Amino acid sequence: MVPDEHDRSAAGGRPPPGSPVFEAILENERKRRYLGQRLEAAGDRVDTDFLRDVVRHGPVLEALLEEPHDRREIEERLDVSRATSHRYTQWLDEQDFVEKVDGRFQLTWRGEVVAGEVLRFEANVRTAHRLTPLLNAICEDHREFVVEPFVDATVTVAELDDPYGPVERFVALVDESETFRGFNTTQMAPLLFGEFHQQLFEETDTEIIYLPHTVEKLFETHPERARAAIDRGHLTLRTRTELPYGLAIFDERVGIGGYDETTGLMEVFVDTEDPIGCEWAERVYTSVRADSDPLEAETDLPR
Repeated sequence: MVPDEHDRSAAGGRPPPGSPVFEAILENERKRRYLGQRLEAAGDRVDTDFLRDVVRHGPVLEALLEEPHDRREIEERLDVSRATSHRYTQWLDEQDFVEKVDGRFQLTWRGEVVAGEVLRFEANVRTAHRLTPLLNAICEDHREFVVEPFVDATVTVAELDDPYGPVERFVALVDESETFRGFNTTQMAPLLFGEFHQQLFEETDTEIIYLPHTVEKLFETHPERARAAIDRGHLTLRTRTELPYGLAIFDERVGIGGYDETTGLMEVFVDTEDPIGCEWAERVYTSVRADSDPLEAETDLPR
């Protein structure tokens, strides 16, 4: 989910501007669906055979992006023959991707840009593959998901021999945090996870946005502890009629949960400490929170 220009901050306006890198990622996500149209309008589309060759030369482009190499260093780095390294460097030279300086091949500016985009392409394809369980669990209305910050995320999937793996990962992160904010389409953890509810009601400063019926269920199962936590200011509950998925913001990490529509159980939990990922989560949470209602008045508390 990529917040757009209509998103509101908690103060009623737009979310605060993010870092330049974060804003660039969001802008790319907003425009990606129109890139084909823009390329068609510009004309002179890149030949698919050339794109294939660029990807095929990705390893040598990556090596040269780190630092210049001579031919022998390329052979050792990529574990290729002398003939192969010659073909690599010859092709790169023909495309004006490299120049030879003091006996070493170094990328031209054009070569640096292309090398960076090849790495980005590989990273995003790999990330999309790893996040398949989460992407499948997110409803169709919220599939504008920024994958780049989750390239090295921890992905925990429910397995037949470990159906509660994602929940256990989530609970472990709550246990490590002094504060927790998030929203969810169901209770964050099943009732059998008593340690989570211990954190929720007594130890971690918590703000959660739930669907209205989820709040009712919480008060049905933990009426006295929930009210006591709210009275102490330890627990803040808000409600919203629609929520896209589960989002969790811990002290130093953020996580996203995907749920089985039939059982309501968490199928996958993806978490990262990547700064851009954390910034993305803060932006989404701010937007969702702005459209939620506080559960503060005594008359609002379920009985």
